[in-house]
Amino acid sequence: MSGHSRTTRSLHWLMAALVAVQVAAGIAMTSQGFRGVSDALYVTHKGTGVVLLLLLLVRVAWRAAGPAAPPLPDTIPPAERRLAAWTHRFLYVLVGTLAVTGYLRTVGGGYPVELLDALGIPPLVGEDEALATRLSVVHKVLGYVLVATVALHVGAVVQHTFLIRNRVLDRMWPPWRRGGGA
Repeated sequence: MSGHSRTTRSLHWLMAALVAVQVAAGIAMTSQGFRGVSDALYVTHKGTGVVLLLLLLVRVAWRAAGPAAPPLPDTIPPAERRLAAWTHRFLYVLVGTLAVTGYLRTVGGGYPVELLDALGIPPLVGEDEALATRLSVVHKVLGYVLVATVALHVGAVVQHTFLIRNRVLDRMWPPWRRGGGA
């Protein structure tokens, strides 16, 4: 079974690691036990959100212009293929929507996005506390939806790797595998 290109795999695993950081930081920064480091966690969460949005744009452009994805094994039923494709697209939408709602919630609430400030990029919207409050709820709910969708994705990989044993994981792992191409 052929795998995705090295670039595709690297983008996948980099984004997966950053999403894990986002989820952990998002939970910790709003938890009582982390009050002493909550400011650093907020800065990390906001900066990582910016980086994830940029990587998402790179990944979408690469997917559109790059090499075609290798086909799934013929043993995977059509309905499962459709579910896998839908889940991947939904993950892209969730990551993008979380980045945008997080940004709008932050800037709308009058808070800085330190990474963008350091790059000299001014806020793209003005303060709007009512909108920021609503988007805070949307952002949190979408965070839970992201975790559930990632769990579905990882569960499918575990099923295919350890129960069905059709080597689907070989298509995406590891990013440094020899012969993976660009």
